[in-house]
Amino acid sequence: MSSINTKNYEPCSPARVAFLGLGVMGYPMAGHLARAGHQVTVYNRTATKSVAWCAEFAGATGENCTHAATPQLAAHNADVVFCCVGNDDDLRSVTLGPQGAFDGMKRGAIFVDHTTASANIARELGAAARARGLQFIDAPVSGGQAGAQNGMLTVMCGGDTDAFECIKPTALAFSKAVTLVGDNGAGQLAKMVNQICIAGLVQGLSEAVAFGQRAGLDMNQVLDVIGKGAAQSWQLDNRGKTMVADKFDFGFAVDWMRKDLGLVLDEGKRNGARLPVTALVDQFYADVQAMGGQRWDTSSLIKRLK
Repeated sequence: MSSINTKNYEPCSPARVAFLGLGVMGYPMAGHLARAGHQVTVYNRTATKSVAWCAEFAGATGENCTHAATPQLAAHNADVVFCCVGNDDDLRSVTLGPQGAFDGMKRGAIFVDHTTASANIARELGAAARARGLQFIDAPVSGGQAGAQNGMLTVMCGGDTDAFECIKPTALAFSKAVTLVGDNGAGQLAKMVNQICIAGLVQGLSEAVAFGQRAGLDMNQVLDVIGKGAAQSWQLDNRGKTMVADKFDFGFAVDWMRKDLGLVLDEGKRNGARLPVTALVDQFYADVQAMGGQRWDTSSLIKRLK
């Protein structure tokens, strides 16, 4: 069975693209690009993942998929190079490291980074790209694994307006919204705002569900009721009843959320923002990790309260 769900693709001129990083997000994102008719070359640090991706998507797209042994080779002759890796160090390695993508890209090509990373690395790579005659867009995403599989991600971009307008139709293959929010680094800052919001919402929802259960309420019924009022949120709609059912084997992992909140807290120290709730929830996630919940979904915050 395919790792991506069927999507009605927006009309778009086929492009030669590369995708670096075939994790739980990158694998289906690259698949949507292939299904949309783009010629896709993929690279993954574990080469067997690239081979598996090509086996899955080449037949369904008219043999329009290939894999490469290095980021440099994957980026060769690509119009757009997409990337989704783990952190700043991974990103620096696939762009500027030995056999990195920047050395393989043709002049004028655009590098689009979907990694959730620091604003500093986005600015650093933006400057490095311009020095080579390239363009760089930091473009972290929201929507999690399900959003990637369904082609319904929200993408927050920082970079040059012309470069953004060039890549937007292509990125819509795996997205429902692709928005430019400022210069290099602004995309990453917008993603930090997103994670601050989520941290507070999940903690509040955890306390509400745990409180209702202690009070003896039918919490599935209560969630249906309050979901029609001012308490409604994506987290309530999608995670409330799974919290009640004590299910946490899907979605965005606690380890990843702690990485993201670390970026938020570092940026807050730099810009002077006060983040007391975010800092507290970050420590609550550390408690969940200590319980063995490193790969549980972020809604597992409720486990601390039971």
